Amino acid sequence: MLEKWEGIVLRTNDYGETNKIVTMFTREKGKKAAVARGAKKTNSRLSGVTQPFTHGFFLVQGGRGLGTMQQGEALSSMRHIREDLTKTAYAAYIVELTDRTTEDGETNPYLFHLLQKSLDYINEGADAAIVTNIFEMKMLSQVGLRPEMSACAVCGETEGKFGFSIRENGLICHRCFEHDPHFLPLSQVSLRLLRLFYFFDLERLGNIDVKEATKKELRAAISMYYDEYAGLYLKSRRFLEQMERMDHVFSVKEESDDD
Repeated sequence: MLEKWEGIVLRTNDYGETNKIVTMFTREKGKKAAVARGAKKTNSRLSGVTQPFTHGFFLVQGGRGLGTMQQGEALSSMRHIREDLTKTAYAAYIVELTDRTTEDGETNPYLFHLLQKSLDYINEGADAAIVTNIFEMKMLSQVGLRPEMSACAVCGETEGKFGFSIRENGLICHRCFEHDPHFLPLSQVSLRLLRLFYFFDLERLGNIDVKEATKKELRAAISMYYDEYAGLYLKSRRFLEQMERMDHVFSVKEESDDD
């Protein structure tokens, strides 16, 4: 049976000398894989459409085991992502997080839309770090994690000074700081952004201008939360952390050269 899927390429694996196994996240079927015969050849009609991050339509012939990709039509090649190392690194993390937290064949149109919009925003030039933070916060509910972001996770108060508690699974107010001596004393700007990213509609994303210090706080809080509750080891995230450390080294060097 021939099926038509709208999908985004998450990854490819070599299969023989000329073929690829293409893993996609599709609107209709969730995560699915198919063999793209001859796709490793540069002149193959499937070569371009099976590149990572590509959003397109795919015709797949079903059967026992893996289906076979017959045709592909790119809706967006995400060219600007692939031409920029930083954008590629953030996009790779987003698709690996999607891949590692989903099961084959589980339909999830909401997650498909979230993935598509996030890659579109990065491809169009939005701040890749912030788009990734939003994606991470939106993904929490998809993997069964629900931090308390509306009120204090301990006493339920909505007014006061707040921090973020990994132990208490969410916001913690100044009255309850003693419950977690290791809470993160984030700036109020970072806390507001965490709440915003968790609740707001990604479609409403406008121009983003976040200070580097705030980005660092957001990255620390989200990474610590994922480490504690999700238990994922993602190669793409480690690469991002290495890039961020290198950026810091270069920025410090530039500042010292200017003095």
